[in-house]
Amino acid sequence: MAKRINRRNFIQSAGAVTAAGVIGMPGLALGAGKKVVVVGGGTGGATAAKYLKRADPAIEVTLIEPNKTYYTCYLSNVYVIGGGKGIESIAHSYDGLAKHGVKVVHDYVTGIDAAAKKVTTKGGATIEYDRCIVSPGIDFKWESTPGYDEAASGTIAHAWKAGPQTAMLRKQLEEMKDGGTFLLAPPPNPFRCPPGPYERASQVAAYFKKHKPKSKVLILDPKGKFSKFGLFKQAWGKLYGFKEGSDEGMIVWRGTPKGSDDNKIVKVDVAGKSIETGFGSEKGDVLNIIPAQKAGKIAFAAGLTKGDWCPVNLRTFESTIHKDIYVIGDSAAAKGLPKSGYAANSEAKVAAAAVAASLNGKDAPVPAYVNTCYSIAGPGYGFSVAAVYRLKEDGSKVQKVSGGLTPSDASKSTLASEETYAHSWYKNITSDIFG
Repeated sequence: MAKRINRRNFIQSAGAVTAAGVIGMPGLALGAGKKVVVVGGGTGGATAAKYLKRADPAIEVTLIEPNKTYYTCYLSNVYVIGGGKGIESIAHSYDGLAKHGVKVVHDYVTGIDAAAKKVTTKGGATIEYDRCIVSPGIDFKWESTPGYDEAASGTIAHAWKAGPQTAMLRKQLEEMKDGGTFLLAPPPNPFRCPPGPYERASQVAAYFKKHKPKSKVLILDPKGKFSKFGLFKQAWGKLYGFKEGSDEGMIVWRGTPKGSDDNKIVKVDVAGKSIETGFGSEKGDVLNIIPAQKAGKIAFAAGLTKGDWCPVNLRTFESTIHKDIYVIGDSAAAKGLPKSGYAANSEAKVAAAAVAASLNGKDAPVPAYVNTCYSIAGPGYGFSVAAVYRLKEDGSKVQKVSGGLTPSDASKSTLASEETYAHSWYKNITSDIFG
């Protein structure tokens, strides 16, 4: 049975996981000729590259990422969309990785030849590897949202890949009239950052409450419930007048009962700024559509997928399709782990330890995994979920062994502290990845 842990114990457990999983691996040889290519420089890929060099400085690590700046999706709702900070508030460079000895190549990976152990890029480079770690993030299933495609996202933001889309959505909210409607369509499960759409709704409402108090947030959800369901509803009630099943209040959430198609998108009218669902049609002043998701494009091109995601050995994150290729982060079919930034960071450390051990003729260490996820519903109002996991004996899934959730009766001071912890968490994890 999973046991609850307090914040102090969780931090201690998370530190122990990192130490046992990577830093404390004994007796790695410093031989030559060990090459690892990491595809994708997001949270998972950047972490893996850094921790490979920490595990064995003799490994030649090449990170291939097209963008020179990485923008985090986590905290983008708080800092940019709701808070109005510049996009630079969630921006991170790769200079820190270079200082650790990681070779950073800014290019697009166009192919991975698993038989020849070669990665090819749009710029014409061919890079050989002994092991390859792939962290491609997510791609969208555009066909699942009739009327909304990649071209339409230039007008109606998804903002589920942080960067220009995030800034565009904030600008549209600023230009919206007071008394307008922000229409949010979350994706079906599974998707990146399960609490993310609901934190976004909260942050938009916080902005409206301060600057456009006559405005509303309408959520057309294809699901009947969502991550931190009770905590979000409670926060919305206290902060924004939410009443479940009612159109009263600044935030209105319309869920979809199991077996129904009430709020599943039938068609998007981009020009008319409306969404037709099984229940009816709704028009908004600003629309935010987050499509259904699947593994990143290179995962499909490299033949690493089964269905929408990449099957992996959960002990090491090695692909079950191609030997010596490891898949981490949102694209991995990591049963039992959420598709979150912290989970990707944890998976990267497990994979880095396994790869370093493999290159030195050793068995992979026993894996341990951690996750924590903060949500900020408004000023002075945060809550979180945290967990420590281990692999089930038969290797079929990852199981939670301890964890905790902010209690529903948390005091005002506790909720305020949770918001403070969220900002500290962001500073710490980005330093861990890119510092």
